[in-house]
Amino acid sequence: MQNQAQIALQKFMQQFDGLTTEEQAQIAANLVVEAYPKGKLLVKAGEAWRLCYFVLEGCMRQYKIVDETEVTTQFYTEREAAIDFNSYINQAKSDSYLVCMEDTIVIEGNPNQEADMYERFPKLQQITRAMMEQDFGKMQEQFSRFIASSAEERYTHLLNHRPDLLQRVPLQHLASYIGVTPESLSRIRKRIQSK
Repeated sequence: MQNQAQIALQKFMQQFDGLTTEEQAQIAANLVVEAYPKGKLLVKAGEAWRLCYFVLEGCMRQYKIVDETEVTTQFYTEREAAIDFNSYINQAKSDSYLVCMEDTIVIEGNPNQEADMYERFPKLQQITRAMMEQDFGKMQEQFSRFIASSAEERYTHLLNHRPDLLQRVPLQHLASYIGVTPESLSRIRKRIQSK
């Protein structure tokens, strides 16, 4: 799987037009790339996020335990960063878990490594900032849409914008993600299929 991780990293690095081939190779040589099996728990509630993760391949799920029930708060797939900013930056205890839903390849970062990389490769900081701004905007939009929409609208949005999740994630986790029980999700799916 390590060879697969290197291939995934090379593919990822090639997308940055602002970096020369030599800069891409130097940055890639300094990044920590890890491959984790399906089911690997990377963060537990009550711990601080010591690392942030950028998914090269695979799927991760962030969830909380509310009244003894797992509530999915986010899915992270290719080209998405998994991070709990408050926990990561302040080393505060998190109230969430992070688990691999599939065999997953990630770039791992920590604050010290990031500072060193940004000093050595200033263009990388610009790229990372642009990616973070894009992720932040996406999260704001997602949150406001979630608040203002019905469960059926949330599911329809998943169908239209993240259809891959329907093949990659068990329905019970999709149900908790859109805020319904698995039974309610089944009814929603039947209604949509009958239209």
